[in-house]
Amino acid sequence: MKNYKLTFALAVMAIMSATTVWAGSADTLTVRIKGMRCGECAHKVKTVVKKGPGIESIDFNLERRTATIAYDPAQTCADSIKAHLDATGRYKASAYSPNDTILRGFGLRIDDMHCQNCYNRISQRLQTMEGIDSMAPHLDKHYIFVRYDANQTCKADIRRVLGGLGFTPVNYYSSPKVAFAYYNIPAEAAVEATIDEVLTLTGVEDANVNAKRKSLAVTYFTDETTADALLEAIKAAGIEAVVPPAHVCKEEQKTL
Repeated sequence: MKNYKLTFALAVMAIMSATTVWAGSADTLTVRIKGMRCGECAHKVKTVVKKGPGIESIDFNLERRTATIAYDPAQTCADSIKAHLDATGRYKASAYSPNDTILRGFGLRIDDMHCQNCYNRISQRLQTMEGIDSMAPHLDKHYIFVRYDANQTCKADIRRVLGGLGFTPVNYYSSPKVAFAYYNIPAEAAVEATIDEVLTLTGVEDANVNAKRKSLAVTYFTDETTADALLEAIKAAGIEAVVPPAHVCKEEQKTL
């Protein structure tokens, strides 16, 4: 019995050792994929790559338009993987380097950005971030366009910085089918729980909460909901949101 147990233990150790060696032998390939702009595109790329042998995993970065592919070099190679992508005609692979400059741009609606002084605070802070290329404000629309290097920063980090300044940014679109809402909420409202709850509501495209300002900002589709219906849905979800009174900007008063 002792010999049987010893033999079994040695066999298990051998299997574990072999598995470890095999897992550690995987190679990785990171490529830029022109035309991959959304989750649906990434799913199509994954389907194409997975058709080849030896693919272990695929991780995507949509801002960089990159795919990092782990594969078994005994079954496939980088050239074969690239050939599968190139054959699609749309999702062609090209070389990627962490030193590349990958410029991306996005718009943010910031309802609590009211005046030039508000924007100056935003501009001065963002200019200290690595990877910020340029900014363009449209104060009358409470809107800012930010261009950045996706190899050095990302949308989420930019939004976090703005939140730390006391602003409540949400996605901005110029389409007439998109509108924006801004509310005051109780100080004790849980940030992540409130965002998650609002994102489940009909017509909501984006939501953000600023605990410092006690504010909730929402981007929504006008062909799916209305301002009144959205507010009622938010209240029905247990969030005590109220439309704030006309704002008197303290930042603007500093220059008077």
